[in-house]
Amino acid sequence: MNLLSVLLIGISGGEIIVVFLFILIFFGSDKIPGFARTMGRTIRQVKDATGDIQRDIQNSVKDVKDEAKKAETSVRSTLDQMHKDDKKD
Repeated sequence: MNLLSVLLIGISGGEIIVVFLFILIFFGSDKIPGFARTMGRTIRQVKDATGDIQRDIQNSVKDVKDEAKKAETSVRSTLDQMHKDDKKD
């Protein structure tokens, strides 16, 4: 689900037209391109930030899994060594 669909949940076509008319009246036709450009930049920045956060979380999960695997290997090695030492005695 993208940001636009999240923003438009529960808004019908008629309501969108009313919002656009309000923007047209409030900002005027000469400011709408700048407004749209600013909105586009904002949406892009939010998407980029979301992607960065997802990558950070994925990298953190991978690091934790790698550390857990190393710990498991170390514990297994120690247990195997202890088992071999018990057989010698």
